[in-house]
Amino acid sequence: MLGLPGEQFTSNGDMTEKKHKSGFVNIVGNPNVGKSTLMNRLVGERISIITSKAQTTRHRILGIVNTEEMQIVYSDTPGVLRPNYKLQESMLNFSQSALGDADVLLYVTDVVEKIDKHEDFLLKVQKVECPVLLLINKIDQTNQTALEELAAHWKELLPNAEIIPISALSNFNIDYVKQRVEALLPDSPPYFEKDALTDKPARFFVTEIIREKVLLYYQKEIPYATEVVVEEFKEEEDLIHIKVLIIVERDTQKGIIIGHKGQALKKVGAMARKDIERFFEKKVFMEMFVKVEKDWRNRDNLLKNFGYRLD
Repeated sequence: MLGLPGEQFTSNGDMTEKKHKSGFVNIVGNPNVGKSTLMNRLVGERISIITSKAQTTRHRILGIVNTEEMQIVYSDTPGVLRPNYKLQESMLNFSQSALGDADVLLYVTDVVEKIDKHEDFLLKVQKVECPVLLLINKIDQTNQTALEELAAHWKELLPNAEIIPISALSNFNIDYVKQRVEALLPDSPPYFEKDALTDKPARFFVTEIIREKVLLYYQKEIPYATEVVVEEFKEEEDLIHIKVLIIVERDTQKGIIIGHKGQALKKVGAMARKDIERFFEKKVFMEMFVKVEKDWRNRDNLLKNFGYRLD
């Protein structure tokens, strides 16, 4: 006799409920260590935007992996930093909150950064009670001897952590990380529907794709003074209509975003539209506008509207 999904039979024929594992696996670490690349590898989808610039991730983003027996809720977080304005305070809060609700914590470092960077955050990591996997990323940029010395230093700082060398970019040891995560998950029913990929709405990924192109196209302060807001998202059977507002802090920044005769904005829009169409597998008609909101990174009401504050 065959059992239904979620059920199994003991040797004497009694039906028992099959155990299901679920948990939050939170990814934390300093900027530019490869957290978002790792997140996308673990989830198998392009959930988090990736650039070579620091502070690419601003929100806490969930990526959900489902099988019949388990649900893994991965969480990408902003890089740990010392805040210079209220937006960065909110970003740090996202990272710190990930220490409190993790069933498994992935602390990501690399072979380049200083071990004692942001010691106050590391002290918090030392106190977490859940299992910690310390992932040393970018190992293709060092040699075996240096890697072993680095691992020994980290073992002194986090004696209870399991240290795993990886390369998220080349997918080295990522399958082993997945195996360890699955082994450490607690028994639990799923937290989300089994067909869920993330907790974010569709328009969130539109904003992230556009923000990624802004990070790639513009230099210096411009990407960090920019926020993207989707004012309209109308999905039809084979076409999506999108209206986007790009927020900047000063008139000079608005001019740079738009560019001479609007060429810069058109270029960014074209780059973003291609990725949005690929993401949704539909044609996209997109309008983009630029608006100045002075000092928006320090204005509580705007930060709340943009989803950076939950209070």
